[in-house]
Amino acid sequence: MRTLSRRHFLAASSAIALFIRSDKPVWAEDKPQAGGTLSVILQPEPVTLSPTNNMAQPTQTVAGNIFDGLVYYDFDLKPQPCLATSWDLARDGKTVTFHLRHGVKWHDGKPFTSADVKWSLENIWKTIHPRNKALFENVSAVETPDDFTVVLKFSKPSLPIFSVLNGVGAPILPRHLYEGTDILGSPYNNKPVGTGAFVFKEWKRGEYVLLERNPDYWDSGKPYLDRILFRIIPDPAARAAAVEKGEIQYAPFNAIPLRDVERFSQLPNVKIDRRGYDWISPLLYLDFNVENQYLKHQRVRQALAHAIDRNAMARIVWFGFGKPAISPVPSAVATFHDSTVPQYAFDPKKAEALLDEAGFKRGADGTRFAITHDYLPYGDDYRRTAEFIKQALHKIGVEVTIRSQDTAAFIKRIYGDRDFDLSLSWNSAFPDPQIGVVRAYWSGWLGTQTPWTNGSGYRNAEVDGLIQAAAVEGNPEARVADFKRFQQIVLTELPTLPLLEMQFFSVHAANLRDIVSQGDQTYSTLKNAWFDGKAKG
Repeated sequence: MRTLSRRHFLAASSAIALFIRSDKPVWAEDKPQAGGTLSVILQPEPVTLSPTNNMAQPTQTVAGNIFDGLVYYDFDLKPQPCLATSWDLARDGKTVTFHLRHGVKWHDGKPFTSADVKWSLENIWKTIHPRNKALFENVSAVETPDDFTVVLKFSKPSLPIFSVLNGVGAPILPRHLYEGTDILGSPYNNKPVGTGAFVFKEWKRGEYVLLERNPDYWDSGKPYLDRILFRIIPDPAARAAAVEKGEIQYAPFNAIPLRDVERFSQLPNVKIDRRGYDWISPLLYLDFNVENQYLKHQRVRQALAHAIDRNAMARIVWFGFGKPAISPVPSAVATFHDSTVPQYAFDPKKAEALLDEAGFKRGADGTRFAITHDYLPYGDDYRRTAEFIKQALHKIGVEVTIRSQDTAAFIKRIYGDRDFDLSLSWNSAFPDPQIGVVRAYWSGWLGTQTPWTNGSGYRNAEVDGLIQAAAVEGNPEARVADFKRFQQIVLTELPTLPLLEMQFFSVHAANLRDIVSQGDQTYSTLKNAWFDGKAKG
């Protein structure tokens, strides 16, 4: 078999990772010091600790420390060795061979082998994982000639897979604990056993998740920390106070109120960091339930889009930590982003005209119709966004009732019961639309009750065809063309309204070093983090 070396493959696939290169980690030249407990904000509390079929941010934040992947991603979003030390890609793109690391153990002491990768691909990645089902559906065979070699045979190429092979992107589970059991009902989903730098110790509901240092970790000398204590603090003011007092040393994903960021940036004992989110490329969006008696009309959806001032939303609600989005493929994913899509500028008069044309004129009380809005319960920023949208739609005669619930109830309502009209959430687009974008539009997810997939209930045969064609297209230019046509259609029919390209930030203690050491950091391991006991403030 003719193969491309790893070096040549990375050069050939550089178009997949098109984000701005981040600076090297600060203090990288200092000698790390071992020891200490890192207290981290985890908001909200996860529904599960297993990334098998739940892509919620809190789950992945914890799981990235428990599960290693075949690779991790550097600041250029290029894959680097982790559980796979090297890999070969055949020139026709239909065979990939991974060479696995020797001497890796699961947290229960059992050896990690190629059988675990094969089982996970066949039973997780191809079946229940929201992002990977389409990416790996063309794997026709998985061969394991020995304990340290995995050979994937594809019926058709699948270029995007090299952007999802980290610990949460393509989670590898211990076959000996899951095989022959109910995967989704397994007790190990909430007391996970991985191969990562930290071992699950305890989950005290409503209070914390505790991980401890893995003494048998394959990366000698790491992790430096003794423990990670993920603390659950629902109140944003209390989270900010805990960070300021030094009780919390790491707070990712906008854990403190946005209005406090400027003040925190002046404090000597903390630092604000925007790095580590490169891999996810987050997008805030509004799902329209296209089965609703009003929202099933395209003109109504377009009208509501024209009623929302996304520039004002970015400025007032999100304090500039985001910019208006025009497509579900963010501008940071530059190769695939289409700037010529139909756009919905803030225009209340046009919104009112479209509603009139759709047959929903104002009644005697000025109201056209009433709908409900369920927002993602991840904090005050999402609640305030829902209130902003409520006020905007009121001005064009659409009355909105805002409903709040915990994360489990939100997931069940939106993706299970489908008992909603508008739904506010965010997704990660990742470096390729096939990974994070198309799950919101592909009709194949309907009826599966899988979180963060096709929430709107959208069905379009041409869109399905474009998604499926791009998944197996070996010509990069043809894939770009498929995705640009995809964007033109979904931005015209508008089952989902892109709102903002989000900019997350983290707050961490000034003496916490190397908290960001790779491009997928916020969903990956903190094995490189350490406390500098000599640091001031």
